[in-house]
Amino acid sequence: MIFKTDKRKILLATLPLILLGVVIFAFTAGNYHISASKLLASLLAKFYGSLPDTITKTDEVILWSIRAPRVLMAIFVGFALSVAGTAYQGCFRNPLVEPFMLGASAGAAFGAALGIIFPKFFLAIQVSAFIFSLTAVALSYFLAKRKGETPTVGLILSGVIVGSIFGSFVSILKYVSEDTQLREITFWMMGGLYYSNWSDVAVNAVVVSICLIIIWILGWKLNILSMGDEEARSLGVNPEKYKLIFIITATLATSVCVSSVGIIAWIGLMMPHAARLITGPDNRYVIPVSAIMGAIYLVICDTLSRTLTQSEIPLGIISSIMGAPFLIWLLRNKK
Repeated sequence: MIFKTDKRKILLATLPLILLGVVIFAFTAGNYHISASKLLASLLAKFYGSLPDTITKTDEVILWSIRAPRVLMAIFVGFALSVAGTAYQGCFRNPLVEPFMLGASAGAAFGAALGIIFPKFFLAIQVSAFIFSLTAVALSYFLAKRKGETPTVGLILSGVIVGSIFGSFVSILKYVSEDTQLREITFWMMGGLYYSNWSDVAVNAVVVSICLIIIWILGWKLNILSMGDEEARSLGVNPEKYKLIFIITATLATSVCVSSVGIIAWIGLMMPHAARLITGPDNRYVIPVSAIMGAIYLVICDTLSRTLTQSEIPLGIISSIMGAPFLIWLLRNKK
């Protein structure tokens, strides 16, 4: 059932509280259990100085050096992939479009593989993944561009081609890599927040926040683009200009996250659908709702990935296992 405007506002006020509850659970859950009271005491100590006797140095390290960066990374990655998926689906008028459609994931995988196999001769893994992710999307866009226009079908096909080419390059690098390098490439492609740190959080927070704000402010333009290019022109909106803006901002947010945490599928495809089921098609509401739902979902997935077994399960596996049933339900029950 689609909520009306006042209920949408109530939903927008409620979802952050749900996210807060999930974050508190993520901070306390794990093989090393920390109670909510210890979390609160440690948080207050950050503002007032001295640590209470109940908080040990081990508690502090686990809370603020290990769990805090990865929880915050999960939030920003959830924001980025969900909003990028909403922007892509609106631009291309296709519910099956997701942030990796234009080859961003394949390009990032190739860049990361180069950084892993040639660490002395190439850029750091994150930088390399980020550069090649943007390069893949730029190639897809310029391959599809014809006479000043970028047809949606052409853009999707060029994304498939570029993704396939970079995927082949990754396969070649896997073939020539050593066992340890092959294992590292494979784990990177599965996605995970294992190596999250405060510098990653800072970079992602700035880039993702800027991109999210731009897309949200232009949400009404996305509504017009969803009607088709001809309708957009008749309403005085230049579809090529705004498609480019949405593609650049969505790709930038996606690329910076993928370069930090690897490939995490389904979120950019699932969350816009889930948000539309609740709020309707108005992107001014779909964008913030999908962003918060994506953050909630990814924090839950990350918590499960590190608590279900003694060894950590790659996040991409958990997100796919949890995401597939939702899309099966959507396929079977919705037109």
